[in-house]
Amino acid sequence: MYLLSILCVASLFGGMLLFAGGFGTLAFKLLDKAAARSFIRDTFPYFYLYVLANSGIAAVLSFFENKSAFLLLILIFVTTIPNRQFLMPAINNAADTGNKKTWGMLHGLSVIITLTHIAIAGAALKYLL
Repeated sequence: MYLLSILCVASLFGGMLLFAGGFGTLAFKLLDKAAARSFIRDTFPYFYLYVLANSGIAAVLSFFENKSAFLLLILIFVTTIPNRQFLMPAINNAADTGNKKTWGMLHGLSVIITLTHIAIAGAALKYLL
């Protein structure tokens, strides 16, 4: 159980870090802007499903190993749901309607939440090691 919990949290941490830090940058470097925007927009629902599944499984596995890690992973899981269900559609709507101010504010919030999730996953990993 111990090894599985570490692997799952490490996968969550690394996957979020790769998506946030490398995937978007690469998409905009390798594709034209319109294709990159569409591609990124289409991948976010899968990103959030990845975070939900991985944080949920990691939380269950960590419950038996470290309660602090468990609570941090539950926090990621619970706060990802409104990101996927409400924040992401609001960001897309702001982009579609050309509301740059709202888009900037909501996108900034999304970035802060994702960076916080990465930090929390790193802390959970540290608790398990």
